[in-house]
Amino acid sequence: MSWLFSLLGSSVGKKWLMAATGCAFLGFLAAHFAGNLTVFGGPDAFNGYAERLQSLGPILHLFRAVLILCALVHITTGIVLFFQNRKARPVAYQVSAGAGGRTLSSRTMPYTGLLILAFVVFHLFHFTFVDKASITLFERVVAAFRRPDLLALYSAMMIVVALHVRHGFWSAFQTLGLHHPKYMPWIFALSLVAAFGTAIGFGALPILVAARM
Repeated sequence: MSWLFSLLGSSVGKKWLMAATGCAFLGFLAAHFAGNLTVFGGPDAFNGYAERLQSLGPILHLFRAVLILCALVHITTGIVLFFQNRKARPVAYQVSAGAGGRTLSSRTMPYTGLLILAFVVFHLFHFTFVDKASITLFERVVAAFRRPDLLALYSAMMIVVALHVRHGFWSAFQTLGLHHPKYMPWIFALSLVAAFGTAIGFGALPILVAARM
């Protein structure tokens, strides 16, 4: 783990870790969304998908361990960078640049990150760490999204996630050195596509489930 502490010791290293773990979460979001679509195949398709995941056994536990490690690194480096930036620049910018730098999503990154963390914990205890013997996962999902409060919560949180993804996607390219004045407008546009895709894809899912099931 010495390499990790060495990276955490430098500002560039922290940003690299943030970018790398952020890309890992983007990949997870894409895979999670694809799995969630099986809910429209009905109870057998969705419950079968969940059972296949559980049948992976050690592989699933390893995948979860990697995600937890990525989360710990992402959260820790994010908090450290936030306070380092506050210390280096105690007076906030008076003018916001609109070329992907100072935007609503960039200014709210620490706060949307904390909201997402709280939401993930809630989501896990609501759908993952539950007794599945008396009620299937499909039935639990449908029952949850038929509740107006949970439907509103999940839909609103997807907007928060989209804000986080929008700036994270753009800044990851910049941090990893994959930026160029010629291509950054395209990367900026892709970050908007990723954000809208997240908000609409995940946000519409609970609404469609509540309406169709």
